Amino acid sequence: MIMKNVRKPLALIVALSLFAILLAACADNTPAAPATPADNVPFQIGIIQLVEHPALCAARIGFLRAFEEAGIAIEYDYQNAQRDVTTLSTIADRFVNNNVDLVLAIATPSLQTMAAATEDIPIVGSAITSYERAGVVDSNEAPGRNVTGASDMNPVRAQIEMILEFMPNLQTLGIVYSTNEPNSIYQAELAMAVAESLGLAVVTGTVTTTGDVQQNTLSVANRADAIWIPTDNTHADAMPIVGQVSIDTQTPVFPGENNMVMRGGIATLSIDYYALGFQSGQMAIEILTSGGNPATMPIRFAESYEYIINGYMIEALGLTIPAQFADYVWFED
Repeated sequence: MIMKNVRKPLALIVALSLFAILLAACADNTPAAPATPADNVPFQIGIIQLVEHPALCAARIGFLRAFEEAGIAIEYDYQNAQRDVTTLSTIADRFVNNNVDLVLAIATPSLQTMAAATEDIPIVGSAITSYERAGVVDSNEAPGRNVTGASDMNPVRAQIEMILEFMPNLQTLGIVYSTNEPNSIYQAELAMAVAESLGLAVVTGTVTTTGDVQQNTLSVANRADAIWIPTDNTHADAMPIVGQVSIDTQTPVFPGENNMVMRGGIATLSIDYYALGFQSGQMAIEILTSGGNPATMPIRFAESYEYIINGYMIEALGLTIPAQFADYVWFED
């Protein structure tokens, strides 16, 4: 990701426009499957995705790119549940009935639903924080089942320590998350422990739907000096709303991943979801072409992280960028 340090007028509509651009890029940049040799039958892959937003789309694109770069012929059936639990089950049944060779499950609810539907078809996850917490593996080191994949576990302590570099006088940290997402609950628990170990008071607010986000964020913003949000799909959908509350209350928001920052947050230290998806793709290739067994294939974690700072939101809230982060400021071209 290239960070641009170019000044332009501040407007929250920029976040909304950027979201549309990113979603279009997700669709337009999905790589085509490599050409199938005449004497070769392509692998059949099902892709079950919880909802369409930039981080999850980037993971899907990275996964498919791994096959393209390896020159491995596939045919894939991409299905998006748009956050509907019943639809997730319908998609899972579809893939089982079609007896696909492998399933890519993007986001924790997708993986849980798919794992409940079959013990035979190999399942590779992406954008899953804790496979153990989701109950789909015996352990990260030895999954023991037909499930493996790549984790998007955040460097939670480093993220909260980063907040203190922006706000050294921070006293109360707000933490908002969805109680419908095991990944969010897990990260929130970690964040609470980290914040308390750093001597910070903590206030929390929880949601179950995007419709709860505005009022919940406002409530927490009125009681906290800053807000931290995990890689939460519910809040990822509603970041322009969060960003507006942040501006209205002058409460900085520090989300868990870079696309959320670009749509209304201040800054983060994030994994690269495209790289995460590519990593999941490499695991799938190993399973399909080299006899890899998900039961004995350890969960893999991000190898690097990236900073990103939203210059628009910095200006809107009148914050000063610490000198060590000056090279990571993002403005739209």
